[in-house]
This record gives sequence, C-alpha cells and structure tokens, in this order.
Amino acid sequence: MAQQAATAPLPPARSPAQAVSSPLEERRNPHRHTYGALDLGTNNCRLLVARPAEDGFVVIDAFSRVVRLGEGLGTSGKISEAAQDRAVAALSVCADKLCRRRVSLSRSVATEACRRAVNGRHFVERVRRETGICLEIISPEEEARLAMLGCHRLLEPGDGPALIFDIGGGSTELVLIDTDGGGTPKIKCWWSAPWGVVSLTESEGRDFADASERVAAFGRMKERVRHAFRRFAELLPPRRDNIRLLGTSGTVTTLASIHLALPAYDRRAVDGLLMPAEDMRAVNAMLSRMSIAERAQLPCIGLDRADLVVAGSAILDAIMEIWPAKTLGIADRGIREGILRSLMARDGHRL
Repeated sequence: MAQQAATAPLPPARSPAQAVSSPLEERRNPHRHTYGALDLGTNNCRLLVARPAEDGFVVIDAFSRVVRLGEGLGTSGKISEAAQDRAVAALSVCADKLCRRRVSLSRSVATEACRRAVNGRHFVERVRRETGICLEIISPEEEARLAMLGCHRLLEPGDGPALIFDIGGGSTELVLIDTDGGGTPKIKCWWSAPWGVVSLTESEGRDFADASERVAAFGRMKERVRHAFRRFAELLPPRRDNIRLLGTSGTVTTLASIHLALPAYDRRAVDGLLMPAEDMRAVNAMLSRMSIAERAQLPCIGLDRADLVVAGSAILDAIMEIWPAKTLGIADRGIREGILRSLMARDGHRL
C-alpha cells in the first residue's frame, strides 16, 4: 500500500518539510503556506517548491538532477547500490531545500523504477531513514492523472478528445481526455506502457557501427512501442477531427529545443510551444542517424541525454502515428505541477 503520510503534513520528528509557523499563524495567514512537490522518476529527480498566487502558484525554489535510478533494472530486477546512492544524494539536497524553504505541506512520489524493482520498498525505507523524505510509490494511473493535471492548460483550443502523454525513464503514460465540459478535463481512458527512455535504450543497446545500423535500431524500438500501444489504439475514437496532442517530458522539451536551435535550454521558449508534427518527425529522423558523440555535441542534449534521447524519439514517433495531430504541444510541466495544484486545491485555493 502506498504511504499515506506522503500526502499529508509530514511528521515533525523526522521530516525536513515540517511546519515552522505556529498553527494560529497559519490560520491567520493561509497564503503563507509553502508547498513542495517531488518526483523521483526512473531517470531524474525533480523538486518544486511554490506558494499560491492569484493566477496559480509562484515557484520559489526548484531542483533537477539526472540520477538514473533505473539503470540496469531491466536485467537485474533491482535498483543497484550505485543508483540508490545517486538518488539518495539528490534527495538529500531536496530535503535541505524543503527545510530551508519552510515547506508546510508536501508530497513526494516515486514511479516506474520503484514499482518494478524487487527492492523498491527497501529503497523507499532507506530514503526515509537517511533523508526524512517519505516517498509514495504511485500507480501508473495516478502518475497519468498528475501529469494531466499539471499540463492540460497548455492544450491548444478546441473541442472533443485530446491526448496527453508523458515519456518517462521506465514507462510512458497516455491519457485520452474530454475537454467539452470546461474546467478540469475528464479522463476517458489511459494507458501505461513499460517502455521509457532508459528501459527502451537498455532493451536495444547503445553501440552501433554506422548510421544504417542506428536507423535500424530506431525502427526496432519504435516497433516495440507500437506493439505496447496497440490495445490503447483500439480504444481511441475512430473519428478524429480537430485532434490535439500534448507532450510533457524531458524528451519533448529536449527535442523542441533542437527544433528551435537553442544555444542553451530556455523554458520560456519551450513551455507552451506548438510545433508542427512534421518538424518533430524530422528532428527524430535526424537524431536516429547520429552517433552518441554527435548527439552529445548538441547544446540541449549533452552527455546526460545523448544515449537516451533516441529511445524517446522512437516512443514519440509511435505516439504521433496512433494520434496523428497536425501540431504537437510541448509542456515543461507535469507531475510536480499536478501535485502542487492538487495540494493547493485541497486547501481551498482556486487555481
């Protein structure tokens, strides 16, 4: 069972996110509440700290680090000691930020790597013991719901169903939503495939002799993903007029940065971008031919993502085939923002 303590104010004896203000002061000044949202994925550890504002919330601190928690998980079934050490080091930084920012309410979630690993619960206990952070291993359905809550406002205007997707390190979540009623969209159906940028890369390998072998590997990865999505594709409406597609993940933001030829990543240029689907396919095709060393030279990829980005491209290509929208929305927001909106709404803030 997921730890319920992770969705409530954390215990004062062990939590770095404990309330600092007195209960009376917090009641008199409800807007002084500071909220935290932590997402430990298969590849990245990300934190946002924010306070409510009239038009949503204001981020007052953030943290992101590549930890590769799921490295080797596909073959061993376990989170390795080295991966645990990297994650605990990153989570210790998060714990310090939660404490220094006087976070009064937070939620910390872990996703596919901890769901799949036979020692996932052991790792969660180690994190609690060494950092004070209570990780909640969430279901794929909850992961999809939070991603949708965090980014649906960036959908291009329109009626009818829309598809939101989140390409992670160990899995990819697809959410078909209905926006006809206004307000928060209703989830019509969702799907989680066990392929993310880490798991798919490790299934195929990294070293290939030349461009033709790399393109062939890209095709094989794409076929694996297409097969994993086939049941979901059967659930999609046969008539697809005015369809909309929105992606939230490091994959889509990185690929959008390449499309824009940014010299360095710029969230303001990427978040909310509407990109022609054909342009995204062209970026995917270009990357599929490049070596790891060549990809690493691109400013918005670098060494951290050079070996993984093509797997993300293969997943994205497969998604664009089952939901062939003319444009692709790009969101640099997702699970963390969904957590923040949920916590603040529960406290009566209108977002």
